[in-house]
Amino acid sequence: MSGVCRGLSSVSVKVLTETTALSPCPWFMSARSKFTKARVHEQYFSERSTEHEKYGGDPNQPHKLHIVTRVKSVMRRPYWEKEMVKHLGLQKAHTPVIHKNTPAVNSQLKFVKHLVRIQPLKTPYGLPTEQDMADTYINSKGELIVHRLLQPVDPKAIES
Repeated sequence: MSGVCRGLSSVSVKVLTETTALSPCPWFMSARSKFTKARVHEQYFSERSTEHEKYGGDPNQPHKLHIVTRVKSVMRRPYWEKEMVKHLGLQKAHTPVIHKNTPAVNSQLKFVKHLVRIQPLKTPYGLPTEQDMADTYINSKGELIVHRLLQPVDPKAIES
């Protein structure tokens, strides 16, 4: 029986290829030519640089660190999402965690993007030094603020 089916399928393939070679169907169009740039309107291929300004980003200089905060519960979620939340250190809700902006971390965040809020970490006053690490905090806008303490002036500079 299988030999008969194989024989029929090869015959039907030959018949189809011969008929399409002689008289191509008017409704037949290859998928490759259907979705090329020439058939899609130009507005869909325009560059969206204005959206980067809206979200405060620059496509040429991406931010280096993410502030990731879990805003939804993991109850009634699949086990792989629970494991990913635990792996990213987001067990406690509304507690920000800082991660690097690398493809590996971004692929992990993609699985739980509906549970978390991701913001870029901005450093308006520059990166803190080792001495200033104790005096830094992150405000609600996602900026790393360095609250530097005043250092005493040398007594020799005061005398002169």
